[in-house]
Amino acid sequence: MSPRRRRCATALAAATVLCVTSAPVASAASAASTPAKTAKTDRTAKLPEALYGRGDPKYDGVWRQSLALLALDGAGAVPAKKAVDWLTGQQCDDGSFAAYRADASAPCDPKKAPADINATTMAAQALAAVGGRGAQVGKAVDWLKTVQNKDGGWGYAPGSPSDANSTSLAIGALRAMDQDPEKTTTNGRSAYEALLSFQLTCGAKGIEDAKGDEGAFAYQPDKKDRLTPNNDASSAAALAGLGEGILSKPLDRDKKSVPLKPLKCATGEDAGADSLKNPRDAADAGAAYVASALKRNGGHFTTVLPGSDEQQPDYANTADAVIALAAGGHRTEADKSLTWLGKNLNKWDKAKNDPAAISTLMLASRATGNDPTKLAGTNLLTRLNKTGPAPAEMPESDKQKSDDDGGTIPVWAFIIVGLAVGAGFGILMSGRRKRQQL
Repeated sequence: MSPRRRRCATALAAATVLCVTSAPVASAASAASTPAKTAKTDRTAKLPEALYGRGDPKYDGVWRQSLALLALDGAGAVPAKKAVDWLTGQQCDDGSFAAYRADASAPCDPKKAPADINATTMAAQALAAVGGRGAQVGKAVDWLKTVQNKDGGWGYAPGSPSDANSTSLAIGALRAMDQDPEKTTTNGRSAYEALLSFQLTCGAKGIEDAKGDEGAFAYQPDKKDRLTPNNDASSAAALAGLGEGILSKPLDRDKKSVPLKPLKCATGEDAGADSLKNPRDAADAGAAYVASALKRNGGHFTTVLPGSDEQQPDYANTADAVIALAAGGHRTEADKSLTWLGKNLNKWDKAKNDPAAISTLMLASRATGNDPTKLAGTNLLTRLNKTGPAPAEMPESDKQKSDDDGGTIPVWAFIIVGLAVGAGFGILMSGRRKRQQL
C-alpha cells in the first residue's frame, strides 16, 4: 500500500473508532486556547498568517519568507500556496521587492518602503525554486539589471556603492533564471568582474597587513581603496563564484572531499602571484580562506556584538560557510563546521523559533548531502513549520516515517482497536439482554 493510501486508511479508521470520544477533547482544547489568542499583542495580531515568524518583519519580512520557502523546497516539501502568494504579493510593479510592505494592496512607496536589492535577489531565488512564478522572477531579474552599478555590481540599495554580499546575491538570482553573470554587464563590466574586485589577492592593497588572509573577500573597499577580510562576504562570494545560489546542488557524499586550493602567496610558494581573473579560481581561493578562518576557532566564525568587546559565536555566517564549502565539494571542512553547529544548536536562541535561522541550518544540512530536515537529531522542519503555514505537502521520507515509525499510529493498530471496541459493545449488549431475560 502506498504512503498516501496508508494515510487515508489511517484517517478513516481513526475517524470511525475515535470520533465519539475525541469531540469533547477538541472542544476543551479550543476553549483553552481562546485566552492565548486574546493575549497576543496588537503588533503580532496584525501580522499576516501566511508570513513565517512572529517578530517585527519591518526589516526582514521578505528575506525570512524567502529563506523559509527555499528551505522547504530543498527539503522536498511543497510550501503552502498562501505563503508563496504572500511573497509574490510583496513585489512592486517594477519588479523590485522592499524589505516588507505592511499593505501590499497599496502602490509601492519608495519613501515608506524603498526597494531592497538583497530582498529582491532572495525573493527571486525562492520563487524560482518553488516554481510557477516565472513571470515574477523574470521581472525581478530585469529590475536588477536596470540598477546594476557601473562597476558591474550591486549595493544594498539601488545606486549605493557595490558590495560583495549584494553582488553575490544578485549573481544567485541571475543563475536562478539561467542567466550568465559574465554576460550581465553595464559600462562594459560584468557582475563577476565586480565580485572579483573585492578579493584580497596577492597584489591587493592592504594585503601586507593581512597575512594569512589571502583569498578572502572584503565587504567593500575602505576610503583608501584598501580591502579588509570579511567572513560573511567571503562565504557569499565563494558560493557566487561557483555560479551558485543558496539552494545549491547537494554535495555527493560518495565522492571524495575536494582539496582546498589556497593562493600560492598564502602558502609562500609565489609571493608575486597575479590577481585572479577566473570566478572559479577566485571561489576556490575564497573557500580556502573560509576554511582557514573556521579552523582558527574550532570550526566556527566569531563576531563582536555591538557594545561588547567579547567574541561571540557567529552561527548564521558559519552556516553560510558550510553551504559555500559544500558547493565547492570541500566535504571534510563543511562537515566539521556542520558538526559544530549541531553540537551547539541549543545555544543559538534564534535556532528555536526564528525562521531565517532555522531555514539556513536546513539549507546547510542539505548542502552537505545530509538530511535537510534534521540536524544533530533535532527536527528542524518541525520547528520551521511552527513559525508559519504548514506545507501543502510534506517530504516523502517524512510521510513514510509518520506511517511506519510510531509518528502516527499504524492502520493495523486501529483495526485492532476497532475490533476491540466492537467486541466490547457486543459483550455489553449481550449482558443487558441477559439481565432483561432474568
